[in-house]
Amino acid sequence: MKLLKTLALILALTLILTACGTTDGKEDTTTTGSTTEATTTAPEETPASDKTEIVLSDELITLNGTAVDSDKEKAVYIAKDIVYYESGKDFTYGEGSEKDAHSPEEAEKHTVVHITKPGTYFVSGKLSYGQLAVDLGEEAEADPEAVVTLVLDGIDITCEVAPAVIFYNVYECSSADTETATKDVDTSKAGANVILADNSVNTVNGSYVERIYKPDSVVLSADGTEVEDAKKLHKYDAAFYSKMSMNVGSEEEGTGVLNINAENEGLDSELHLTLNGGNINIFSGNDGINTNEDGVSVTTVNDGTLKIKVTGETGEGDGIDSNGWLVINGGTVIAEACSFSADAGIDSDMGIHINGGTVMATGSMLDRIEDGGQAYATFNLSRKLDGENTLYVKDSEGNTVKSFKTENAFSVLVFSSADLSDDDTYTLWDAEYQLAEEGDGMGNGGRPPEPPM
Repeated sequence: MKLLKTLALILALTLILTACGTTDGKEDTTTTGSTTEATTTAPEETPASDKTEIVLSDELITLNGTAVDSDKEKAVYIAKDIVYYESGKDFTYGEGSEKDAHSPEEAEKHTVVHITKPGTYFVSGKLSYGQLAVDLGEEAEADPEAVVTLVLDGIDITCEVAPAVIFYNVYECSSADTETATKDVDTSKAGANVILADNSVNTVNGSYVERIYKPDSVVLSADGTEVEDAKKLHKYDAAFYSKMSMNVGSEEEGTGVLNINAENEGLDSELHLTLNGGNINIFSGNDGINTNEDGVSVTTVNDGTLKIKVTGETGEGDGIDSNGWLVINGGTVIAEACSFSADAGIDSDMGIHINGGTVMATGSMLDRIEDGGQAYATFNLSRKLDGENTLYVKDSEGNTVKSFKTENAFSVLVFSSADLSDDDTYTLWDAEYQLAEEGDGMGNGGRPPEPPM
């Protein structure tokens, strides 16, 4: 029944969606005033014959019930060829230090499950040391048929030397051109797609790969002691990573769960990332989400529940960090930045647009939110509030609009929901203590003192 529901969902979404691109009059994304309507995106329908089931285990990996082998000509094969930052290399190898490096013995423990053909793959099972890697070849970026959908139906993958799930080469539905870049993107035709199966719990424990140089591109200084220039061969910062634009969504009921436990960053795309549903929980040593093409990338949240806690092992980290735009059209976003660094719960280089949903973001910095969308309130505390608190947002009449719990310490909080009004003023409370008034930046403002920290 789950397979039939998924096929029906993908077919239904395909009938209503248009090609990925910008909404400059050439595409069908609809805007009303300054508010962009939520667009649920999904991959094109794939023939049933291309849908296959991968079952992971430490003893045997199967494809439709048959053992997967090392034949690289097949749609799915396994190999001991994980990309990682190798220890013992000198400064001409890359930008990492020994803390970023791993021995060949560590890497050898990992089995890479390679996917090399388009299609929809239902993945389940556990891999204690391994990686799920999608690579359709260098020509795939320009091929609209080079689309892979991973339906995660109870996976548990741990990778200690690199991302646990990675898309290398699939169709890229958009452009990295800064001159035509816009916050309004449609990723429905993206080649990298993830669907969380209903009632499934999926866990991804992953590491990262620091920048490795292309060997023939390294230019040294005159005295040969420094690298003056070099091209990138590999660099993958997150536990769950895509080099191309990526969609993450859910089946019909939206009950699927994805837990990402990341040594460095959590969920990254090198261009665009669109979240359409499901329940995503990210615990990351650095940024929870990062989309990293400067002045171009768009992180879009249309639906689902997203919870991010930056644990701070790297000493820093925003909740969501977009090097282009951040657009929230719906769903629930809870994003807590690193407790002890100058970072924000939500951060964007080109602008944050909150058009709908519920947003609660904490940190030590406030990034500018564009006016014209859904009402929001910002609270600047006079000093940092420790974590593990139940907080209340109240309106001007003292009514509680929303209560929620925080875990990380913070001094700045952003809250937005349909329950707020631009015509009212809001305050933030911890039990009987008023911590801040909306936007005043003055903490108590002469009211009862804050509780002891």
